[in-house]
Amino acid sequence: MAKVADLRALTLGCLDEMKAEETIAIDLAGKTSIADTMIIASGRSQRHVGSIADKIIQEMKAKGFGNARVEGLPACDWVLIDAGDILVHIFRPEVRGFYNLEKMWGVDRPLGVDPSLGALAG
Repeated sequence: MAKVADLRALTLGCLDEMKAEETIAIDLAGKTSIADTMIIASGRSQRHVGSIADKIIQEMKAKGFGNARVEGLPACDWVLIDAGDILVHIFRPEVRGFYNLEKMWGVDRPLGVDPSLGALAG
Protein backbone atom coordinates (compact mmCIF):
# COMPACT_ATOMS: atom_id res chain seq x y z
CA MET A 1 0.00 0.00 0.00
CA ALA A 2 3.00 2.30 0.54
CA LYS A 3 3.75 2.07 -3.18
CA VAL A 4 0.26 3.36 -4.03
CA ALA A 5 0.55 6.20 -1.51
CA ASP A 6 3.98 7.15 -2.87
CA LEU A 7 2.75 7.08 -6.46
CA ARG A 8 -0.28 9.17 -5.54
CA ALA A 9 1.92 11.71 -3.72
CA LEU A 10 4.33 11.88 -6.67
CA THR A 11 1.46 12.42 -9.13
CA LEU A 12 -0.24 15.10 -7.03
CA GLY A 13 3.13 16.82 -6.50
CA CYS A 14 3.77 16.92 -10.26
CA LEU A 15 0.27 18.28 -10.91
CA ASP A 16 0.83 21.02 -8.34
CA GLU A 17 4.31 21.85 -9.65
CA MET A 18 3.04 22.05 -13.24
CA LYS A 19 0.13 24.30 -12.19
CA ALA A 20 -2.61 21.85 -13.17
CA GLU A 21 -6.06 23.20 -12.36
CA GLU A 22 -9.12 21.72 -10.63
CA THR A 23 -7.27 18.61 -9.42
CA ILE A 24 -9.37 15.97 -7.73
CA ALA A 25 -8.43 12.52 -6.42
CA ILE A 26 -11.16 9.88 -6.30
CA ASP A 27 -10.76 6.81 -4.08
CA LEU A 28 -11.82 3.79 -6.14
CA ALA A 29 -10.89 1.12 -3.59
CA GLY A 30 -13.86 -1.18 -3.16
CA LYS A 31 -15.73 0.40 -6.09
CA THR A 32 -13.83 -1.18 -8.98
CA SER A 33 -10.85 -3.36 -9.69
CA ILE A 34 -9.40 -1.09 -12.40
CA ALA A 35 -7.40 1.05 -9.95
CA ASP A 36 -7.25 2.24 -6.35
CA THR A 37 -7.22 5.96 -7.18
CA MET A 38 -8.30 8.10 -10.11
CA ILE A 39 -6.83 11.57 -10.35
CA ILE A 40 -8.46 14.12 -12.65
CA ALA A 41 -6.93 17.49 -13.51
CA SER A 42 -7.14 20.17 -16.17
CA GLY A 43 -4.53 21.99 -18.21
CA ARG A 44 -5.13 25.39 -19.78
CA SER A 45 -4.23 24.35 -23.33
CA GLN A 46 -3.13 21.34 -25.37
CA ARG A 47 0.51 22.29 -24.76
CA HIS A 48 -0.10 22.56 -21.01
CA VAL A 49 -1.88 19.17 -20.91
CA GLY A 50 1.04 17.58 -22.78
CA SER A 51 3.64 19.19 -20.50
CA ILE A 52 1.84 18.01 -17.37
CA ALA A 53 1.61 14.46 -18.73
CA ASP A 54 5.28 14.43 -19.76
CA LYS A 55 6.34 15.57 -16.29
CA ILE A 56 4.32 12.85 -14.55
CA ILE A 57 5.61 10.14 -16.91
CA GLN A 58 9.25 11.25 -16.48
CA GLU A 59 8.95 11.40 -12.67
CA MET A 60 7.32 7.95 -12.51
CA LYS A 61 10.24 6.49 -14.49
CA ALA A 62 12.86 8.40 -12.48
CA LYS A 63 11.40 7.25 -9.14
CA GLY A 64 11.25 3.60 -10.20
CA PHE A 65 7.52 3.21 -10.81
CA GLY A 66 8.16 1.83 -14.29
CA ASN A 67 6.56 2.67 -17.59
CA ALA A 68 2.93 3.69 -17.39
CA ARG A 69 0.61 3.14 -20.33
CA VAL A 70 -0.28 6.46 -21.95
CA GLU A 71 -3.09 7.38 -24.34
CA GLY A 72 -3.88 10.70 -25.98
CA LEU A 73 -0.48 12.39 -26.08
CA PRO A 74 -0.49 13.33 -29.77
CA ALA A 75 -3.70 15.39 -29.52
CA CYS A 76 -3.40 16.44 -25.83
CA ASP A 77 -7.14 17.12 -25.42
CA TRP A 78 -7.37 14.26 -22.92
CA VAL A 79 -4.34 12.30 -21.77
CA LEU A 80 -4.77 9.10 -19.77
CA ILE A 81 -1.85 7.76 -17.76
CA ASP A 82 -2.48 4.22 -16.50
CA ALA A 83 0.06 3.44 -13.79
CA GLY A 84 -1.76 0.32 -12.62
CA ASP A 85 -2.97 1.31 -9.16
CA ILE A 86 -3.50 4.92 -10.21
CA LEU A 87 -5.24 6.37 -13.25
CA VAL A 88 -4.49 9.98 -14.16
CA HIS A 89 -6.76 11.91 -16.53
CA ILE A 90 -5.53 15.30 -17.72
CA PHE A 91 -8.03 17.30 -19.76
CA ARG A 92 -8.45 20.60 -21.51
CA PRO A 93 -11.35 22.25 -19.61
CA GLU A 94 -13.85 21.95 -22.47
CA VAL A 95 -13.18 18.24 -22.88
CA ARG A 96 -13.38 17.65 -19.14
CA GLY A 97 -16.74 19.36 -19.01
CA PHE A 98 -18.03 17.20 -21.84
CA TYR A 99 -17.03 13.82 -20.35
CA ASN A 100 -17.63 14.78 -16.69
CA LEU A 101 -15.91 11.73 -15.19
CA GLU A 102 -16.50 13.05 -11.68
CA LYS A 103 -20.24 12.56 -12.10
CA MET A 104 -19.74 8.98 -13.28
CA TRP A 105 -17.92 8.18 -10.04
CA GLY A 106 -20.34 10.09 -7.81
CA VAL A 107 -17.97 12.92 -6.88
CA ASP A 108 -18.78 16.62 -6.98
CA ARG A 109 -16.91 18.60 -9.61
CA PRO A 110 -14.46 21.17 -8.32
CA LEU A 111 -15.70 24.73 -8.26
CA GLY A 112 -14.72 26.70 -11.33
CA VAL A 113 -15.37 23.96 -13.91
CA ASP A 114 -18.31 25.21 -15.94
CA PRO A 115 -20.38 22.28 -17.25
CA SER A 116 -21.76 24.48 -20.07
CA LEU A 117 -18.28 24.45 -21.63
CA GLY A 118 -18.85 20.84 -22.58
CA ALA A 119 -20.98 21.55 -25.65
CA LEU A 120 -18.68 19.68 -28.03
CA ALA A 121 -21.34 17.49 -29.62
CA GLY A 122 -24.00 19.03 -31.77
